[in-house]
Parts: sequence; structure tokens; C-alpha cells
Amino acid sequence: MPALRAVLFDFGNTLFYSPDGAAILVEAGVEPAIAEQVWSEIWAAAGTPGEMVKGRDLSPENHRRMWTALFTRADVHAPGISERLYETMTPELWTPYPDAQPVLRRLHRRGVPIGVVSNVAHSLRPVFERHGLGQYVSAYIQSYEEALEKPAPELFLTACRLLLVEPGQTLMVGDSHIADGGAVAAGLEVYLLPQVPRGAPRGLARVLDLVKGSRAGGDRQARL
Repeated sequence: MPALRAVLFDFGNTLFYSPDGAAILVEAGVEPAIAEQVWSEIWAAAGTPGEMVKGRDLSPENHRRMWTALFTRADVHAPGISERLYETMTPELWTPYPDAQPVLRRLHRRGVPIGVVSNVAHSLRPVFERHGLGQYVSAYIQSYEEALEKPAPELFLTACRLLLVEPGQTLMVGDSHIADGGAVAAGLEVYLLPQVPRGAPRGLARVLDLVKGSRAGGDRQARL
């Protein structure tokens, strides 16, 4: 692996995790086992190539329409619950994984520029600021602002340009081999995180090992 000078992170299921939709279904009277199954099936469907090419993260309107359509699978068990479940997609309600802040802080202290590259329909800047993480992020590349969604290589190349680093010196960290794996086509190194229980450490400390020994690049950051 080449020397790494910058790190890009995905948002959802990488640095932050969503509210528990299964718990919402249980509150609505759905049996716990069924609630877990339905919630898992919805997320599995959301991550398929067929769903990910529909442009759901190119605008707030697309986002609401397409995610609500996915959530209607739960209406069979709790009529009308799809609208309630859609609220779980609001970034403001998501929670940082317990190892997100320590890892971002340590990278920042090393002078390693950090970017967030996400398929998202709303700005993530306020969310990061609210949790005290905004101080570590030098650039946000968001699909709705760029009119492109991952895995488009252009998004990763834009991030490298903003951070003033070469693609081959940049690590992309995410959870989707489809979306985040698109960074390979842009010439980046990619680290896909394994699944973990909700709220457990995400395994982000491995990123510190991958960039260990990288030369400080703090003076190369392009603060946005």
C-alpha cells in the first residue's frame, strides 16, 4: 500500500448509525422478531444496485419519495408506519459510532486531511458540528450538491482535489462495496468496514494503522 496522506469517510453506517427502526415497529405493536426481519429486509433492499441507481440522493424530494416507498414494506404490519420510519433517515437523528470522534481527532492531530463523501440529500455539516466533529473535517462532498452519486469516480476525485492530495495517496473508508468501492476506479485505496452490532465500536481504529507513518499534511488542507 502506498503512503497515505488523506482519508475520506462515508457518513451512514461508517461514522454514524441510524435510529433503530425495528424498535419503532415494536412500539407500533409489531412482534420483535418480525420487526427485526422487516427492518433488515428494508436496509438490504436499499443497498441493492437496482435501488442505488434511482437517484434517491440527488434531491430531498427524491430522497423522501424513494425511501418512503421502501418503508411501505412495513405498512403491512403497522399501517401508516412508513412515514414514521422515514424520520429515521433524517441525519440530525443519527448517532456517531463510539470510535468516530477518537479516530477523527487523532487523524487531525497527525495533520492528515479528512473529507466526507456521502450519498445524501441534506447537508451533513450541521450534524458534524452538533456532535463536535466538524472541526476535523476539511471537505464535504455530498451527492445532492454535486448532482452525482457514489460510485461515480468524479466524487472521489473532487474530494482529492479539495484536500490537495493525489488519489493514490488517499484512503476511502466506507461500508458499501458498491458505492464506496467506486473509489477504486478513481485510483484511491479503499477500506470497507465489517458489520458490527448497533452502537458498538465501528472498527475505525484500523484506519489509524493504515495511515501510520504518513507524512503530516495539515498545511495542505483546504478548509471549507
